[in-house]
Amino acid sequence: MAVTIRDVADASGVHVSTVSRTFSAPHMVNAETRTRVLDVAERLGYRPNRAARSLTTGRTGNLGLIVADLANPFFPPLIKAAQATARGQDYHLFVADTDEDPAEEQDLVLAFSKQVDGIVLCSPRLSNKALGKLAETIPFVLVNRRMRGVPTVVMDVASGARAAMEHLAGLGHRKVALAAGPAGSWTSGELRRAVTDAPGLETLVFGPNAPTEEGGLAVAAQVAEAGVTGVLAYNDLVAIGLIAGLEERGVAVPGDVSVIGVDDSITGRMHRPKLTTVAMPTADAGRLAVDLLIKPMSAATVLETHLVVRDSTAPPAASP
Repeated sequence: MAVTIRDVADASGVHVSTVSRTFSAPHMVNAETRTRVLDVAERLGYRPNRAARSLTTGRTGNLGLIVADLANPFFPPLIKAAQATARGQDYHLFVADTDEDPAEEQDLVLAFSKQVDGIVLCSPRLSNKALGKLAETIPFVLVNRRMRGVPTVVMDVASGARAAMEHLAGLGHRKVALAAGPAGSWTSGELRRAVTDAPGLETLVFGPNAPTEEGGLAVAAQVAEAGVTGVLAYNDLVAIGLIAGLEERGVAVPGDVSVIGVDDSITGRMHRPKLTTVAMPTADAGRLAVDLLIKPMSAATVLETHLVVRDSTAPPAASP
């Protein structure tokens, strides 16, 4: 038979209401009693009834996590870390995918707001105005998007992009490009500023582009025709698609054009040539975002990035 709250109360020597408060409002129970009740509950295998708890506390014990594209290898490490953090604090995590569609993103936030206590929004594509209105309906934390008054976790992609530009310049490249990402992407804007401000380099920007291999394939013709010798791509997927598109046109990587990605995904590490890339601390971002959601505070956390040099970059070919 299932263990009940009364079983835990009897075994702990406390009233049923004390067991209830231990799980629903632990700050109202003294530390010694709380520890005893939790130890007994663990020993007996008691699990509180979430539906009943939500009626008394107004909280569901559920969190939402909305990402731009589940197929993008950038997101799984973040999702797994967020899920483990939520589980460790007795929350369930529901995950949904917007397929890069701002309208779907808004619909999902509104749908989730009836079922969860808060939402982590990863790489949102909505405008700040739209996000501000949604923030009035449900607490949320933004990942890779800055917004005043909303807790955020951002990865310092601009610093990584500057390191990428310094790497290309150090190899002898002088004319480089950015294969930008979606128009509504904060990350793409950060990359654009870092690339166009790079000293000593002539820089071009191609985009916006879809943040996929298809987006990289589509921009390959522009890159090949522009005479650039180095490219920073919006993410590893765009970089991989770009390499394929360049090679279809007889442009060798890195012999003719060096290509750098962003993410340090497993896909980039397994690609040939192995991808030089800006490593993003996605798992750390997932953990911190859930922590900020469970313990609300108006905070902006910036996580460091770094350049990982592999085989897709080299000095430019000598002029004939």
